[in-house]
Amino acid sequence: MQSTVQTLLTSGAQSTDAALERLLPSPDTLPHSIHRAMRHSTFAGGKRLRPILCMEAARMVSGGKEIPAGAADLGAALEMLHTYSLIHDDLPALDNDDLRRGQPTCHKVFGEAIAILAGDALQTLAFQTIAQLPSAPATTVAILKDISLAVGTGVGTHSPLPPGMIGGQVVDIESEGTPPTAELVESIHRAKTGALITTSIVSGGLYGLSTNPGAPGLDSETWVHRLRTFGEKAGLAFQIVDDVLDMTQSSEELGKTAGKDTASIKATWPAVYGIDQSLKDAEQLIADAFEALAPFGEAATPLKSLALYLVERKN
Repeated sequence: MQSTVQTLLTSGAQSTDAALERLLPSPDTLPHSIHRAMRHSTFAGGKRLRPILCMEAARMVSGGKEIPAGAADLGAALEMLHTYSLIHDDLPALDNDDLRRGQPTCHKVFGEAIAILAGDALQTLAFQTIAQLPSAPATTVAILKDISLAVGTGVGTHSPLPPGMIGGQVVDIESEGTPPTAELVESIHRAKTGALITTSIVSGGLYGLSTNPGAPGLDSETWVHRLRTFGEKAGLAFQIVDDVLDMTQSSEELGKTAGKDTASIKATWPAVYGIDQSLKDAEQLIADAFEALAPFGEAATPLKSLALYLVERKN
């Protein structure tokens, strides 16, 4: 399993970086400052988990051995959205962090104004990239809708929880310093982190299906539900482990400032359940995620391997 994951991570990161290099303006493109800031944060490192999950979901649903052409661009767009959220999250007005992916944060290098605009530009370029995917218009619209809802505040949905990343960030900010409850922590995690992971898998599946309309032998509503369930479970497990690592690992190991959640009295899973129970909860969530992919058979092995990696990682 470990060798499979390492291969997936390495090849997936390479495909993502190649797409990002092609899609992002060069550092010599005017105006220099904004494009250099965008590239600074995008190429500062990172595991590329969201694009890799997207590409593997596309491969699984397409029924082929290769990742469908164009899926790397969709993955790159998701990484742009993730990076934009990190740039803004690190700003003094939010988490006020000086370190990200082992490098100085964007605003520490380029100043707050350019960092804000770099995040804005990455978000805009992400949606431009999705709009230009080589897929049928109906597929492109479906992908745009799912990703937009996952990134936003939840407008247009009827979920009892804030389903979008920005909605989750707002709840996280407004709850800082208050005693965390189980309900509050879950709502933040499912929105702030889980929503983008979930849509990475669902949008990848939507793209994969467009290349092979007969796969995977389930009606579209059923397989989308299964992919969404897998993403929600794996995304929540990822954030639980992230909370644990923030409490147990050093800044050098994490590549970002450790212990900030505890110092800020943030709503985290270990703050409610403790470290041992948190790790058990993450393991159970991954087991539930595996079950959601059962109808896909052996084709789901790469996604399962990645989900297991999410709870076994150390940074």
